[in-house]
Amino acid sequence: MLRRLPRARAAAQPWRLRPPPPPAAAAAAARSLVTAVPLVHAEVGGRGDRPPLLLLHGLFGSHGNFQAVARALVRRGSGKPDLVERLISVDISPISTAPVSEFSAYISAMKSVKIPDGLPRSVARQLADDQLRPVVQLPQLRQFLLTNLVEVEGHYIWRVNLEAISDHLADIMNFPTFHKPYPGPALFLGGSNSPYISSKDYPEIQRLFPKAEVQYIKGAGHIVHQDKFEEFITAVLNFLPPP
Repeated sequence: MLRRLPRARAAAQPWRLRPPPPPAAAAAAARSLVTAVPLVHAEVGGRGDRPPLLLLHGLFGSHGNFQAVARALVRRGSGKPDLVERLISVDISPISTAPVSEFSAYISAMKSVKIPDGLPRSVARQLADDQLRPVVQLPQLRQFLLTNLVEVEGHYIWRVNLEAISDHLADIMNFPTFHKPYPGPALFLGGSNSPYISSKDYPEIQRLFPKAEVQYIKGAGHIVHQDKFEEFITAVLNFLPPP
């Protein structure tokens, strides 16, 4: 049964612009290059007798985004087992997010950023921040996107493949069709100021996750753990089994 709390009111390759290959060549290359890649991950130590807690980041994220969260969960106690014994979805529903996503505009803004070579990193980040501000108005969201700005041999580039993300954004924002529900406990933890978990999503959440509950953290946007860190950690620990 779906339980919910009332909504409060309130590492990829660096991106460089390259001429696109002819369609036939691109399709042939895609067929020949479809292969698994090594998983980029970081491990944060805990008790060896406890099953691991796996954290997965979202679009434009990296394995470094949840370092503070991982350390906090290790310190305060977390855990439990089986392949997926329980699941937490942070500010995302099992539906297409294209209608509410602004990522297309963010990608265009990131592509348009121009930074002269040889600038100190702090100056380059500030310049990029200024250029993103008209489109990405939330400071914390700009700071999140700017974690992808890296210096390579004196040039500032985006380490995420913006061209590939842009070309396949509709697929990324979509959600595959599943018929078999997940039988374990699930928590959909959203920000009260974010549109990514809406009441219209509840029927599909309940269909696929019959033991789900939905909670909203008041005052948080899409990057819940960044906006309300302590509240986020508390909600996660309350959902996980006791140590």
